Amino acid sequence: MTLRTDHAAGGVFVAFGLVVLAISGDLPFGTLSFPGAGMMPKLTAGALMFFGLMLIVRARENSPLAGIARGDFWHAARVTAITATAIALYRSLGFIVTMTLLLFALIFGTERRHPLYAGVFSVGVVLLTYVLFTHALKTPLDAGIFGF
Repeated sequence: MTLRTDHAAGGVFVAFGLVVLAISGDLPFGTLSFPGAGMMPKLTAGALMFFGLMLIVRARENSPLAGIARGDFWHAARVTAITATAIALYRSLGFIVTMTLLLFALIFGTERRHPLYAGVFSVGVVLLTYVLFTHALKTPLDAGIFGF
């Protein structure tokens, strides 16, 4: 059997779903009319594992894992590092600053787009999202050290 890219990706999703299930195992599931704190993590983990298994089942339609270019690994490593940094800074810098920097770093730093376009896009998407969540959905977002 040839190991394919979807075998690896599906296996990672299934493993991550199992980790989420293990971590949220003590939380009560509740009922559909009165959901508990563990309902959403368990449902999400179940869906993640289901779709991971679907990737594994349909993997023969994808390219072999050995055929992936080395550049793809470094691209994925940059995206992972930028995202991990944004997660670490989110509470202290807040939503607007962190998400603007995240999008700019991904678009300009990783995807090599023009810095002006990356900046305009990043600010526009973040401000639109901020307005949607804070005003339309009435959901507060982290303010951060700058107060916004």
